[in-house]
Amino acid sequence: MHLPSRPADSSETNTDFLRRVARLMLRAARSDHPSKALPVIRRVHAARAVSAGKVTELYHARQALQLKHMFRTVAAELGYDSWDACKRDIESRPSTLLDRFRLDLGAFGDYEHVWFSDAPAAQAWQRAHGGRVVVYGSQAVVMST
Repeated sequence: MHLPSRPADSSETNTDFLRRVARLMLRAARSDHPSKALPVIRRVHAARAVSAGKVTELYHARQALQLKHMFRTVAAELGYDSWDACKRDIESRPSTLLDRFRLDLGAFGDYEHVWFSDAPAAQAWQRAHGGRVVVYGSQAVVMST
């Protein structure tokens, strides 16, 4: 069985999908529930999308976060210097590049996930067992059916 590389609505462009991801991230970051807000706030902090000294400072100022901060975070996680650079290039990239974000949204919920601390370890396991590697930050996951 083939893993989905695009959402069910195949007319959604990579940029549209990333805009949707950014909106969901902003909603989570502003949440009153630390379990929802902190994972996003850590990503924003790691991407240096805002100037904040510590994650705790950013958490307490989370209501001031804006969509532009989420766009910067997504762009940085994809290796771009800015959201504008990401928008200019992302449509020419394969949609599978965005699978890390689809994994966050639960798009691969029916598949077994095997996590690894880095991509080379995941790729070695995949060669022996099959599946598809999705790089997730410095880690990687192999999804198999």
